[in-house]
Amino acid sequence: MEYRFLGKSGLKISALSYGAWVTFHEQFDTNIAYQCMKEAFDAGVNFFDNAEAYAGGNAEIIMGEVVKKTGWKRSDLIISTKIFWGGKGPNDRGLSRKHIFEGCNAALKRLQMDYVDLIYCHRPDIHTPIEETVWAMNSLINQGKALYWGTSEWRAEQILQAYYIAKNEHLIPPLMEQPEYNMFKREKIEKEYLPLYDLVGLGTTIWSPLASGVITGKYNNGIPDNSRINLANYEWLKNIVLSEAGKEKIEKVKKLKPLADELGISQADMGLAWCLKNTNVSSVITGASNPNQVKQNMSAINVVSKLTDDVMLKIEEVLDNKPIPENDFRE
Repeated sequence: MEYRFLGKSGLKISALSYGAWVTFHEQFDTNIAYQCMKEAFDAGVNFFDNAEAYAGGNAEIIMGEVVKKTGWKRSDLIISTKIFWGGKGPNDRGLSRKHIFEGCNAALKRLQMDYVDLIYCHRPDIHTPIEETVWAMNSLINQGKALYWGTSEWRAEQILQAYYIAKNEHLIPPLMEQPEYNMFKREKIEKEYLPLYDLVGLGTTIWSPLASGVITGKYNNGIPDNSRINLANYEWLKNIVLSEAGKEKIEKVKKLKPLADELGISQADMGLAWCLKNTNVSSVITGASNPNQVKQNMSAINVVSKLTDDVMLKIEEVLDNKPIPENDFRE
């Protein structure tokens, strides 16, 4: 496993990580979660991602049970949670000081932990001043309930605003952002956040590196009967795959298959390794519903070197979607 610094911090995070979104839900129980997390841990993964919204909090309960069962040293793990969607009450969602405080405490109770290493603002909150959120996150760190804080799917301007508020008030600024990033979702990582990597030392832990499975080639010949997008709560994902934009992506994935075959790697490995090639990516969050999938995903770390400059250029020719940098907002 390769370990990268998370942004400008001294924290070393595994380049491949394991997340609870989707799989710690209808498809999972504690036993399967144990097998998957152990497979990831044995491969060198130290970062396990979660959120209060995943399975209505049950994903945190399962992860906490697994960590307790394994007996792993807490210092060997980087555990995250994300705060925004905590329930149906009027103050159970958003980034108010109240919900951040109560949401974090509830998450820690479910995880059976004294602290999380990373805590994210799961989405921007247009109803709460960013100042309030920055102060609340700083308070959690001062209380020892979290070690670092960051954002997920925030705009660059919002991250920068939070950063300068923290600096002006002598508080701890956001360290990391968790955006979607893959061959078909590139704008934020490769364009919008570009000025932030040097300016604020932003780290990134990216999700959906395989575009919900599209990049693996599993939908090249239609939707398999056992696919998770046939589950009752995933009609939205099925609609995306079957949309015109989804079909265009599948056609590009089909064109990438001969290149993957030539390299002797799977399309999943190619998709994950492509994300790992970006040095502004601190960790690639993977998901899997069984230990064999985890093992397959972890093999991607060994094929990054096969994606030479020439190979990356061939991939780029197929994708034809590289973002064009603009003058950044500091100018």
